[in-house]
Amino acid sequence: MERTAIIAGGGIGGLAAAVALGRCGWRVEVLERAPAIGEVGAGLSLWPNGVRALDALGLGERVREIAMPETAGGVRDRSGRWLLRSDSAELERRYGPVVMIHRARLLDLLREAAPPGALRLGAEVSGVRDDGTHVEVTHGAGVSRAALLVGADGLRSAVRRSVWPEAPGPRYAGYTAWRLVVDPPGGRLDAGGESWGRGERVGLVPLAGGGVYLFAVANAPEGERSADGETAELRRRFGGWHAPIPALLDAAAEEAVLRGDIYDLPPLESYVSGRVALLGDAAHAMTPDQGQGANQALEDAVTLAALLDADPSVPAALAAYDRERRPRTQTIARRSRRTGVVAQWSSAPAVAVRDRLLRLVPPGAVLRALGPVLSWRPPGML
Repeated sequence: MERTAIIAGGGIGGLAAAVALGRCGWRVEVLERAPAIGEVGAGLSLWPNGVRALDALGLGERVREIAMPETAGGVRDRSGRWLLRSDSAELERRYGPVVMIHRARLLDLLREAAPPGALRLGAEVSGVRDDGTHVEVTHGAGVSRAALLVGADGLRSAVRRSVWPEAPGPRYAGYTAWRLVVDPPGGRLDAGGESWGRGERVGLVPLAGGGVYLFAVANAPEGERSADGETAELRRRFGGWHAPIPALLDAAAEEAVLRGDIYDLPPLESYVSGRVALLGDAAHAMTPDQGQGANQALEDAVTLAALLDADPSVPAALAAYDRERRPRTQTIARRSRRTGVVAQWSSAPAVAVRDRLLRLVPPGAVLRALGPVLSWRPPGML
């Protein structure tokens, strides 16, 4: 049982941890509560730090081959006027490539790279017991024991509730989001980015194969849903925005739209307890406003495996993981929340000031601000 690990959660962070630990010689079991593997209808941005983490997992080149390189982007207003242009070429020169990929495709790559037979479906965690020498996990398929438990089971983590019962739960950010992938009726888009209005936003991300990942955000009461369908709601809210947003929404199928309220996690005092470690959203769920959620989960996984590979003591390695990961991820989460607050301003005077200030920001200042996040490099491992 010396190098055995249970990973709760078969999403990006959990599968990345399985790949990383497997490459270091650990025997892993991934407990996924879903009874079957399904498609996840959304895209995501892999920033240079996330791509480097995938390099450490041996998957960087494959991601670059199948992913859509970052196109021209930035922030516009709802009429299409640019407020802030991004310099993609300079960003890549300084920090490395940004690539866009369908979430389902990244999950496929991680599953393929995970140790054979590691993934166990229909195994929702219901209890955790750590006796100091091993961890016992009760789940939908029985009971598992290992030297290490990694809680990568998301925003409403069962591992976090079991081991940290007093920890704060998720908090609603004040806005809801729609996500969908749609084929653009006018052909491939050559520019992406976000458009900001008053309490509303739309983002466009071109994907390999010609599709577009579209996300829309709006201030709304928690739990609110549209009585006549989410495509109708999107067209009401954003049908008068600049091209190609109305055409993309007209081409969207109702079943392609995923709607979910946005939450983050208040800062935890620790990501580890004994032989249990939290990773990804279970540790530091953040709003999507910096595009770093999946990237930080990949960093977590690579760092955790490197530290466990370097120190034979699981508790000592986990303590080092907490020291290294918690300050960084909580800083990024705070930045993301602040960005979301400003982006979701709804007061006309405040929005006018915000948009005027954005037009004055030099591109170099944006790149410098991104430096501490994007310049991360994985530990020397794997």
